[in-house]
Amino acid sequence: QVQLVESGGGLVQSGGSLRLSCAVSGITFSRYTMNWYRQAPGKQRELVATITNGGITNYADSEKSRFTISRDNAENTVYLQMNILKPEDTAVYFCNADGWRVGRRYQYWGQGTQVTVSS
Repeated sequence: QVQLVESGGGLVQSGGSLRLSCAVSGITFSRYTMNWYRQAPGKQRELVATITNGGITNYADSEKSRFTISRDNAENTVYLQMNILKPEDTAVYFCNADGWRVGRRYQYWGQGTQVTVSS
């Protein structure tokens, strides 16, 4: 059974920091690209950050200088360090695993963790 379990969300003041974690089990973690998405109330889910199985990272433009995605293949965990948080970062943050196996694409999602940034 594949599980992605996010943690680390919470309430923080504007300008503060949070570190999200996503613990993954049931897949060969090191083979998957890992993504963090977020969804604010009334808005579509959007991609925040990506780290490939080779460690290449990519970010949405608005997060490039404030967020850092990393992974620990030994611990099957992906992280999102978020600094200088703004009220507009308030959203549910989802972890996503994206990979291919035997010619077929597989995607898995966590249940999400709430991040609330107060002004």
